[in-house]
Amino acid sequence: MSAATGRVSLVGAGPGDPGLLTLRGLRCLQGCDVVVYDNLSNPALLAHTRADAEIVFAGKHGSGVRLSQEEISGIVLDRARAGKWVVRLKGGDPFIFGRGGEEALECVHAGIPFEVVPGVTSAIAAPAYGGIPLTHRDHASTVTFVTGHESEKADAVSPLPWEALARQGGTLVLFMSVLQLAHNLERLIAAGLAADTPAAAIRWGTTGRQEVILGSASTLPALAAARRLRPPAVVVLGDVVRLAPELCWFERRPLFGRRIVVTRARAQAGAFAALLEEQGAEVIALPTIATVAPDGWEAVDAALARLGDFAWLVLTSENGVAAFFDRLRARGGDVRDLAGVAIAAIGPQTRAAIEARGLRVAITPAEYRAEAVADALIAAGVAGRRVLLARAAAARTVLPQRLAAAGAIVDEVPVYRTVVPPDAAAAPALFAGDRRPDLVTFTSSSTVTNFARLFPPAELPRLLANVAIGCIGPITAATARDLGLRVDVQPSEYTVPAFAAAIVDYFARGDASAVP
Repeated sequence: MSAATGRVSLVGAGPGDPGLLTLRGLRCLQGCDVVVYDNLSNPALLAHTRADAEIVFAGKHGSGVRLSQEEISGIVLDRARAGKWVVRLKGGDPFIFGRGGEEALECVHAGIPFEVVPGVTSAIAAPAYGGIPLTHRDHASTVTFVTGHESEKADAVSPLPWEALARQGGTLVLFMSVLQLAHNLERLIAAGLAADTPAAAIRWGTTGRQEVILGSASTLPALAAARRLRPPAVVVLGDVVRLAPELCWFERRPLFGRRIVVTRARAQAGAFAALLEEQGAEVIALPTIATVAPDGWEAVDAALARLGDFAWLVLTSENGVAAFFDRLRARGGDVRDLAGVAIAAIGPQTRAAIEARGLRVAITPAEYRAEAVADALIAAGVAGRRVLLARAAAARTVLPQRLAAAGAIVDEVPVYRTVVPPDAAAAPALFAGDRRPDLVTFTSSSTVTNFARLFPPAELPRLLANVAIGCIGPITAATARDLGLRVDVQPSEYTVPAFAAAIVDYFARGDASAVP
């Protein structure tokens, strides 16, 4: 084997809930060079990849982009031969009706090292989230997994033992059976399955889009047709389905069925999305800002070269913390260069990012906004003292102006700037279909203004007329109102956890029904 030969990891992405990815799967995503994923892999998992990783979408049913199995294998093997670590991210578990065995054999034949990282299969997870235990002492002692897709073959060559399946007496789980549902259940009933056997179809299990249809072997096809059920879904047959109404824990979560758009930068959206998903929401990641390097490092480097001259370092965002210390390290410096420099942070999340680097924060105001930072610094005494303000380019001017007016010598340096990422262009399509979002969230003024740029100015209030708007704080809310938007959710504390809690309270109060 050539020293340049890479490797392949066949990783089970789980059934849809990104929290069900295994720790080994997470490590593979964090370290790999290439990810090849398909429609059944939650794209939120891609947030765990390196910024320079190549992302290849293998397509989905019904879209204009769909790679054949041969094309997918070709991409995986070509990248591995080029010395890359390739993750083939597959919905559910790679070796349970996921064609993982075929892809593993392709690696064997090509002489490419590979590993298999099992995933949580939808056959177990979707029923569990739907309140259906596949086994129960009083209801079922066996479980059988079957691919319902096989019934597309002519009856004479169908490999499925319909009679044995109909009489197995435990729980029967059918994969890929939605399009053949009526035919499959007719076959089972004809083979001896009782027509009144409890049955369930679970679509998009474990996600905020989850839909559970309960019926019997004879009635489920008509019920599914009436609800226009489409893949992906699993079908469960057996007495355990009777427990679903009592055990359906997931759909009782306060945000279940709510579609919430998160416009935060992709690198920071994960924690916010997780808080909302834990409450049952379907989170739509639509980052409207991305952080990039400033136009030049001259001002930053000049300040870093004389850090000892400053009495205060002021950081106003997690992005600013990361950019400042990354640049300090890139120049060969470290936290010891800040000896004797007091640090001020705008809020608890910024403070936590600073403290994670082993530094103490002297000032974090009770109100997390620039005006409060200025007041706290002025109270601490900044007259005649030099202050380094490291933050985004084109940020609000109130902080340096107030400090300068109090007699401080302010060096304002841009350590990053924000741009509109290319995938934000998908925004208009979110509001054009039948499944419009229930809420759009904004965590900074930049997310609001960049979001607004994606729409014709006169159209924005109309398009969002029946969509609630949430803003993390008063500055962000003022920006939204200036653009003609009504702000429905705003926490009293300007943090992501408080924002998520305020969203839960908003929908729990039934305020969403009052949105005109």
